[in-house]
Amino acid sequence: MSTNEPYHAEHAAWMGIALDEARLALDTDDVPIGAVVLGPDGGVLGAGRNEREAHGDPTAHAEIVAIREAAAALQRHALELGEGGDGWRLEDCTLVVTLEPCAMCAGAIVLARIPRVVFGAWDEKAGAAGSVFDILRERRLNHWVEVYAGVREDECSALLRDFFAAHRK
Repeated sequence: MSTNEPYHAEHAAWMGIALDEARLALDTDDVPIGAVVLGPDGGVLGAGRNEREAHGDPTAHAEIVAIREAAAALQRHALELGEGGDGWRLEDCTLVVTLEPCAMCAGAIVLARIPRVVFGAWDEKAGAAGSVFDILRERRLNHWVEVYAGVREDECSALLRDFFAAHRK
């Protein structure tokens, strides 16, 4: 598996925020995956972790939670400034997630118009950013995403590996 873009030092720092979110998922026995959406200035617009077990919601993936929070923050900001804006277009934002997005999350990323995705561990069973599918760079879609893969991959993979090992016991 490969990616088009080498990652940058700031991506590693941002992955630290996503890893912190992933660890919080352990409190609800959710798979430890974390995500953060950063605005054009590098500030956090939204953060999320897997909450499927916590809420009994199959769509409560870390990416979806973070995207929803970021869109709400943009909408609030636009209202405060008295500007229009739909809030759902996350143009000029970056999504950072500890695991390669699945097909559902990749679809949401494309529809939210997020131009950049940074992820840690590859998901060889369900990944949709180059492993199983490559939805984020599918030329037949109306939006394409820059992908930076393997950022702090060992840490992201270890967190998942330890979680699943503990659940197999």
